[in-house]
Amino acid sequence: MAAPSPDAPTAKLLRMAAVKARTGLSRTTIYRRMEAGTFPRSWPISAGLVGWYETDIDSWVADPMGWRAAGGKS
Repeated sequence: MAAPSPDAPTAKLLRMAAVKARTGLSRTTIYRRMEAGTFPRSWPISAGLVGWYETDIDSWVADPMGWRAAGGKS
């Protein structure tokens, strides 16, 4: 899945608490799935802060078992 343009007017970044609430996953599970390529990657917001594009999380929630990162691991 291609990443949305960071300067898209409707692009919204979600912080970890919102991602955990939407997915029901723990922080550890989110990072393990990112490493495996089965969860959207995070994007740096500033030093020590990351966020996920809302559209990426929505896509994952719609099909968690079928979601794969573009060019990611299988």
